[in-house]
Amino acid sequence: MTEKLSATTTPEGSLEVLSQHEVNRLRDTSANGLHDILRRCALAVLNCGNPTDDGLAVMQTYHDFDIEVLQQDRGIRLKLTNAPAEAFVDGRMIRGIREHLSSVLRDIVYVHNEIQQHPRFDLASSESITNAVFHILRNAGTLDPSREPSLVVCWGGHSISREEYDYSKGVGYQLGLRDLDICTGCGPGAMKGPMKGANVAHAKQRRKRGRYLGISEPGIIAAESPNPIVNELVVMPDIEKRLEAFIRVGHGIIVFPGGVGTAEEILYLLGILLHPSNANIPFPIIFTGPRSAAEYFQRIDEFLAYTLGDEARNRYRIIIDDPTAVARAMRESIEEVTAFRRTHDDAFYYNWRLNIAPDFQHPFDATHEAMAGLALHREQPVHELAANLRRAFSGIVCGNVKEPGIRSIEAHGPFKLHAEPELMARLDDLLTSFVAQARMKLPGSHYVPCYTLE
Repeated sequence: MTEKLSATTTPEGSLEVLSQHEVNRLRDTSANGLHDILRRCALAVLNCGNPTDDGLAVMQTYHDFDIEVLQQDRGIRLKLTNAPAEAFVDGRMIRGIREHLSSVLRDIVYVHNEIQQHPRFDLASSESITNAVFHILRNAGTLDPSREPSLVVCWGGHSISREEYDYSKGVGYQLGLRDLDICTGCGPGAMKGPMKGANVAHAKQRRKRGRYLGISEPGIIAAESPNPIVNELVVMPDIEKRLEAFIRVGHGIIVFPGGVGTAEEILYLLGILLHPSNANIPFPIIFTGPRSAAEYFQRIDEFLAYTLGDEARNRYRIIIDDPTAVARAMRESIEEVTAFRRTHDDAFYYNWRLNIAPDFQHPFDATHEAMAGLALHREQPVHELAANLRRAFSGIVCGNVKEPGIRSIEAHGPFKLHAEPELMARLDDLLTSFVAQARMKLPGSHYVPCYTLE
């Protein structure tokens, strides 16, 4: 039987006072209220000791969990009912979990009041979106002007093999030995491994201000509990702003093995860096994994070579089965980033110079009409093709593995894509290779394309 516990606690340093209006919004259970999102995120944070990544199963197990914000003369308290007992030791909430819970509360309130409801932010404007991401990060205390560049963003799958997880931990260890810090999506798998490795290395190097920054968004936190090692947690309002936050605060990116989501992130990243205005901006990217993951990166590399060409391939390196070489290459590249920003008087803590086009800042709704309208041909600038490929990839994945997409395909038939036949054949081969490598969760064992070529 699942053990549960009810208790009250105070926020840990992030948000100690709220207005009555803010408290009412957090209590509001209507569609316009914030209670549901707070409850889902809070439960995921409190459930961080459970290895499952099935958010629905967690919600069913703790269907009677609730959180209430209590307004008091000396600030606020959080009343928790039927919370996971693993979040407490002898009746007291573990401090790191209390910090994460406070960060979730802080960002939900701030984003609603100061971003989404504030007239100074026009979230249809590219410049305004970038400013909004900056304000969310600054409010969270993430931006530190006194730090030299050291933040390595790590992407990869949350559901990976033990060998791939151990390898990511080994890379994190080598990064930590070289005084580099880690930023991830804060979930399990390739997001947890680098932090765990770096944490050990930082202890050996007596690095007292090691950073383990987790950037997430409500839907992901609700599905994947934050990694306990995370000592800075920031919640972005949606996936696109989360991805932009990674690019703006990170000084380099390491991509570990993953699946379709990781491939989408690669297209997002390359699409930004291939924009002509970003051509001379140094931003190191390394794809790496153990020997068993070589085929994954080989297939991605072949696809990128055909679709985006050598210009894209020159933007990343592939290093297989060598954590030390990965860490050395990233350390040297970040020193180049530091020199570039000094020369151009750029901030170390936020990459304002990088141009992120609107195509990469707004969500893509994979409807039949939107999919049919995608320009999937090579007679266009490579950064625009990358954006359209990412959308096509997202739609195909949605139609195969996500419930709304599957229902849409069942109701209206397969997506109709207007594309170069060779290009779509290569995309189909890439997805099929993911299935063969067990990197793509499907409702059945057989991969059936959810699109046809027109």
